[in-house]
Amino acid sequence: MEETDIYSIIGEDGFARLVAAFYRQVPQDDILGKMYPEEDRAGAEQRLRDFLIYRFGGPQRYIAERGHPMLRARHIPFRIDQAARDRWMRLMSNAFAEAALPAEAEQFLRAFFEQMATFMINQ
Repeated sequence: MEETDIYSIIGEDGFARLVAAFYRQVPQDDILGKMYPEEDRAGAEQRLRDFLIYRFGGPQRYIAERGHPMLRARHIPFRIDQAARDRWMRLMSNAFAEAALPAEAEQFLRAFFEQMATFMINQ
């Protein structure tokens, strides 16, 4: 499977379900909650959703609106240590359970998130 096949398998709806399930957990999380201010949480949810859609073969809204992702640079203001990385993955794992994506798409996305979450550690 190519990464651009993911969008054709789950579409916008699959990414929307996954990202919404993730962000529903954030406000009450003691580690991640403070990284996502309430007034920008909807914006953060949209940015992640649009990034994933772009990255995995869908419309290029993210690039049109924000340009190159520059993920590490955009996350420098946040203290991301191993605990934050692991918590992000735990909440995303919970989101996968709720979103009920096809197994092959979930497996591919989990591997991507594992790699990217580790890459984002800056402390």
